[in-house]
Amino acid sequence: MGIFYMLIATLTFTIMQVCVRLVSDDVHPIQIAFFRNFFGLLVVMPLIFRFGFTILKTDKLNWHFYRSILQTCGMLFFFTALTLSPLAQNVALSFTAPLFTVFLAIILLGEKSELRRWIALALGFFGAWIVIRPGFSEVNLGSIFVICSSIVWAGSMTIIKFLSKTESSITLTVYMGLFMAPISFIPALFFWTWPSLVDLCYLFLVGFFGATGHLALAGAFKSGDTGAVLPLDFLRLIWASVLGYVIFSETPDSWTWFGGVIIFSSATYIAYREIKTAK
Repeated sequence: MGIFYMLIATLTFTIMQVCVRLVSDDVHPIQIAFFRNFFGLLVVMPLIFRFGFTILKTDKLNWHFYRSILQTCGMLFFFTALTLSPLAQNVALSFTAPLFTVFLAIILLGEKSELRRWIALALGFFGAWIVIRPGFSEVNLGSIFVICSSIVWAGSMTIIKFLSKTESSITLTVYMGLFMAPISFIPALFFWTWPSLVDLCYLFLVGFFGATGHLALAGAFKSGDTGAVLPLDFLRLIWASVLGYVIFSETPDSWTWFGGVIIFSSATYIAYREIKTAK
């Protein structure tokens, strides 16, 4: 079942990104982010009714808030990137997020790192350089936004590592939903346009597929071996290439594939080492 859930997660996340691109001509990215969080909040609310208000008990409320701010900023950066550069290229560069997470964990949390980990990090960032190829081709602004989103998401993941020592996954999920909707609503007001019925349908799908993807991802790691399901995350690049070609007539070049494989392989190796060390 873990593999099945991971297949669903990678596909739904990619469909969500397609919907973001489709609605972005009429709706600003920050407004799209708000609707993503608003509909996601509707998914989170039943958790409170099911488990009770005890899941809200925490003495680290400020850290939940900081994490939600970073998550919202990362979402805004990535949604903006989706409007500026090819789908597959964005996905390939998004694989750098775990690399930045490791880097920040070493610096901020004082995690120990062996030489092999540093080599994997270096190779991963080299893969990102291959995808972007600064100096050899014009740097797409979308690529910069994806890297920014990866850095910000890495900061969020670092906070999650800190919070997970005392907070349950349900508490983390609920506070994310409770905070991110109002956080994204305030800046969205400055760019607000009332969506058409068609756009509203796309925005609902953004929220629906985004929430479904997170639930499927949680199910994948809960019901399957991490070592078996983690490599399947590479399917996001395959789905993005297929849907990008079919819907937007985008064909990823060989550099995107080559760099994406290097980035993903480095991130996967680091994850395997962390799993092995934890055992």
